[in-house]
Amino acid sequence: MILGIETSCDETAAAIYDGNRLLANCVITQDIHKKYGGVVPELASREHIRYIVPIVEEAFGAARITWNDITAVAVTRGPGLVGSLLVGISYAKAAAFVCSIPIVGVNHIEGHLWSPLFEYPDLKAPFVGLIISGGHTQLWLVRDFGGYQLLGQTLDDSVGESFDKVAHMLELEYPGGPKIDALSRDGDSQFHTFPHPGLKGDTYNFSYSGLKTAVLYFLQKMSREDITRYKADIAASFQKAALTVLVEKSIRAAQSHNVSNVVIGGGVAANKTLHKEMHRAAQEHNITVYMPSPRFCTDNAAMIALVGYRRLRLGHKDDFSFSADPSLKLA
Repeated sequence: MILGIETSCDETAAAIYDGNRLLANCVITQDIHKKYGGVVPELASREHIRYIVPIVEEAFGAARITWNDITAVAVTRGPGLVGSLLVGISYAKAAAFVCSIPIVGVNHIEGHLWSPLFEYPDLKAPFVGLIISGGHTQLWLVRDFGGYQLLGQTLDDSVGESFDKVAHMLELEYPGGPKIDALSRDGDSQFHTFPHPGLKGDTYNFSYSGLKTAVLYFLQKMSREDITRYKADIAASFQKAALTVLVEKSIRAAQSHNVSNVVIGGGVAANKTLHKEMHRAAQEHNITVYMPSPRFCTDNAAMIALVGYRRLRLGHKDDFSFSADPSLKLA
């Protein structure tokens, strides 16, 4: 019976998983960052301190169990914001120490790669994993649980950051991804052709700073009235350029490595247009796409508990000397 804890950015989350059933998956998303247009690290860590005890208590209530039922604790140790990570790790260590139970530190990215298992238990490696969020844009080849090869990653802005920055240009609220996705449904994606960053060439790396700058220059040539009038069209055109790169590189990676499954994880994976385009492209190439529902796309503790459970079953556990690693690598 695993208690999972996730505090890598601005979600404070706790989950309880018994290896077969997800008994609880509770998340508090911090609202304090909206007025700043992005996550403020110091504020995020303070909010985690405020919410960590209530969210764990909520998870116990949902699962209808007590501390006496917990046999191990899994916690995100990185990558993420160091202050935020330390809150979750400190709480997890205290719990494990008091209860005399094992603790295991989990890589946040590994959690996203396996998060579809809750809804698609038939998912098996090998597969290509696309991790897309506010801080990460990465393409992985997953050969097995624990066997990972990084194929490509962002060289500058992540796709999530580009959505947030373009949303700010269009005077939309943070977080920008859901706002642009919703606005784009009323827009014409053919309104303007923005560059498709990094699409040409044979690498799987990503670059979104140029696309963001192209949108900025395009808006600078427009009047305020025209921006307001064509806001949905601009959003749809930007989104098409951003998502096309994700779709085409994921499919190309699957074909190049002779795998028939693609997994999408991270907050941007909740984008409805991405769902449509990824499934369309995958069907054309006889590839199966696994995209979890939004509650498993955004940061959550369920995926941390799942990976922690599997690592503990393999005999992996940590002592109390490990700490937060904001740049933790997945090898």
